[in-house]
Amino acid sequence: MKPRTARNLQRVTLYLLMAATALLFLLPVLWVFSLSLKDVRQVFQYPPRLIPEAPSWANYQFLLTRSQIPTYIWNSMKIVFMTVMGTILVATPAAYALSRFRIPRKRLVLFLILAFQMLSPMVIAIPLYRYFNQLNLINSHWGVILVYVAWQAPFATWVLKGFIDSIPIELDEAAMIDGATRWQSMLRVIMPVSLPGLTSAMIMIAINSWSQFIIPFVLIDSQALMPVSVGILNFQNTQEAIQVHLLAAASILATLPALAVFIILQRFIVRALTAGAVKG
Repeated sequence: MKPRTARNLQRVTLYLLMAATALLFLLPVLWVFSLSLKDVRQVFQYPPRLIPEAPSWANYQFLLTRSQIPTYIWNSMKIVFMTVMGTILVATPAAYALSRFRIPRKRLVLFLILAFQMLSPMVIAIPLYRYFNQLNLINSHWGVILVYVAWQAPFATWVLKGFIDSIPIELDEAAMIDGATRWQSMLRVIMPVSLPGLTSAMIMIAINSWSQFIIPFVLIDSQALMPVSVGILNFQNTQEAIQVHLLAAASILATLPALAVFIILQRFIVRALTAGAVKG
């Protein structure tokens, strides 16, 4: 077999594997979307059909006008926005210090930061409830935001450190020769240059925070304050029977904001995942 033919065969095989993998993940989403366009009769039709006989947007109209799903989505947006801002505020100075300063046992510090990121929210949910109850942070968005910031900060620190490592230290030195302090150098020189890294970290933080369930489920009981991840479960509990078509439509609505961010800004997400691959 000629080398060119072999390369073409490998490429075709790779594309087929990628298409099969994409189909594996997209098929459940397509099925949920199909259910969201059906009525009760079509949902329980046998044999089931992926393409509805008479697709209708009535389920979405019902959710947007006669349910609390829009409130849940708005709550999630507020929580995610404050989480992103708080995490960047904490992680940026930490990443700058880890990148620029000579810290004793820096490798150990970095390992401990990464180890904290591996801690599951399920492990700390019940202790957090007792602690936050004493601080009057139950049924408060601020309690959820504080937990999210603490949980996302290690990841954001690692991502931002990788980007700051790639910025020549001579920029800091030139700024300080001109009279800038460390803080001024970080804010006026390093942060503008590392804007792609900041954007990447913010996108990943937003997507990770949007999908969280355990922490808001434990810390928030009020329906008016629930994010969409918990609100969908609460919506089902308020129904007299299992409304599969309405749950499917609610799931699609809850997915759209994160999906839109991922599609529009996927280049920054890839850059975030590969940050620090050259310099660590």
